[in-house]
Amino acid sequence: MRSLLRILALLALFTGSVTAHAQEVIRLWPNGAPGSMGPMAAETTADKKPYGVITRNVSESTLTVFRPDPKIANGTAVIIAPGGGFHLLSIGNEGDGVAKWLNSMGITAFVLRYRLLPTGDDFGMVLIRRLMNFKSLEAAIVPLRPLATADGEEAMRYVRANAGKFGVKQDRVGMMGFSAGGAVTMWTVLGAKPASRPDFIVAMYPGLVGDPLAVPARAPPLLAMVAEDDPIVRPEAGRLVDAWKAAGADATLVIFPKGGHGFGITKSGKASDAWPEHAQKWFQAKGLLNK
Repeated sequence: MRSLLRILALLALFTGSVTAHAQEVIRLWPNGAPGSMGPMAAETTADKKPYGVITRNVSESTLTVFRPDPKIANGTAVIIAPGGGFHLLSIGNEGDGVAKWLNSMGITAFVLRYRLLPTGDDFGMVLIRRLMNFKSLEAAIVPLRPLATADGEEAMRYVRANAGKFGVKQDRVGMMGFSAGGAVTMWTVLGAKPASRPDFIVAMYPGLVGDPLAVPARAPPLLAMVAEDDPIVRPEAGRLVDAWKAAGADATLVIFPKGGHGFGITKSGKASDAWPEHAQKWFQAKGLLNK
């Protein structure tokens, strides 16, 4: 029972009540996406207690555009991949809210709705069971990995190819993923395709990345952040950073003493609340906030 309560608390952290109004939604595969998870219920976005604002049953991947005030726009773009264990997307706490924060620094943000596992009304209990038996969760996402990876790669290609339309620079298009979205971010990088290679990556408490972990040539700078008391993916961030450094690539690891899993943009009164300041300093150090 204690384990179940802990997992319920973690799920509550996946999402908050943060929302934002989007300007534009882009279909990544207007002529049909490669591959499919089979029949799926209609995509829904709703405020579901205790999860907050979530999106489920994504079968058609999209990018939602959030533009900064033109007076402070600096030409940097970030594609955001929210988490949710591939059963849902924490679209409020790890998507739209993060986009608004990036906008405040002059960064153009794109929230990626990548394809998910099909779920029914019992999605919460299904996810809990799989979190309690992590091997079953890893097995469930095996057929989904190439689809979500393709979505991440196509998102990168689209934004870079349309950089002029969005007022961003082709060599300053990065990706930022939370939890399962961190896996999508890393899969996009590990695909090692020049056209879809992010120029920088931020992996927030990444999980389910799996193997092989073959660091590509010209690996982009990596910032990974995680809480020490994260019971789900604590070692994964360090594993990624170690692999990057072993390959001679630029990597930074930030570990917060408290924060658990899924803290996102919503303040919780824990040490992890400081993550946006760390990310902003890293962006600044990389020249990503300069016009």
